Amino acid sequence: MHVQLIRNATLRVEYAGKTFLVDPFLGEKGAYPPFPNSARQDENNPLVSLPIPIEDVLTGVDAVILTHLHLDHYDEVAKQVLPKAIPLFVQNEHDLNVIEGDGFTNVSVLNDTTAFEGIKLTKTAGEHGRGPILEMAGLVCGIVFSHPAEQTLYIAGDTVWYDEVEKTIQAHQPEVIVVNAGDNQFVEGGSLVMNEEDVRHVHEAAPEATIIAVHMEAVNHWNLSRVDLRTYATEHGFAERLIVPEDGEMIS
Repeated sequence: MHVQLIRNATLRVEYAGKTFLVDPFLGEKGAYPPFPNSARQDENNPLVSLPIPIEDVLTGVDAVILTHLHLDHYDEVAKQVLPKAIPLFVQNEHDLNVIEGDGFTNVSVLNDTTAFEGIKLTKTAGEHGRGPILEMAGLVCGIVFSHPAEQTLYIAGDTVWYDEVEKTIQAHQPEVIVVNAGDNQFVEGGSLVMNEEDVRHVHEAAPEATIIAVHMEAVNHWNLSRVDLRTYATEHGFAERLIVPEDGEMIS
């Protein structure tokens, strides 16, 4: 497989001969206001430009997966530039209705037995924070890709470490795990996605897996830098199992 970080949580995944675009956040640098009640209120989102042209992001994409519909995972530009008939997978009926309302005509809800061109796509649970912040953050999902010719890939999505993430790892034994690890936060409420300790827990649950950390340094409420996560991994003995890609980087 090939996993290319575009920016934030936006990924191009080439898997079993098909190309998936995950969580397209495609606006120009500074196109949207900062997320409120958080750091860097003087910086608009996204904080960084796309590393490649939108045309290259979209070229050859066979299907799109939306883990949820927050702006930094599905924005106005994505709504405009994605082909309206492209196969598009979402987490639930609510999101399906929203996406169909945006004009898309080939939308499906993920479940435990979803298949696309011979590839099994399994929706996984996630919690977008801990405690009271969950009600505001809303529902999210992750996704497991499996195919006889490929290693199993688990994209955890916007979730912190909790028991359902551990259960997913135990059930599917993924060899590659993508975690959203920017420790994004508002002024109150704690981590919305994984922090460095959460990533360590993922490694401890799957010590032989390659972990790819994304969703970093791209929107104003990030709290954990790439450098700090790499340093933490070195100090805690799992740097050899962790990849923290730069925007645009391709991992094979």
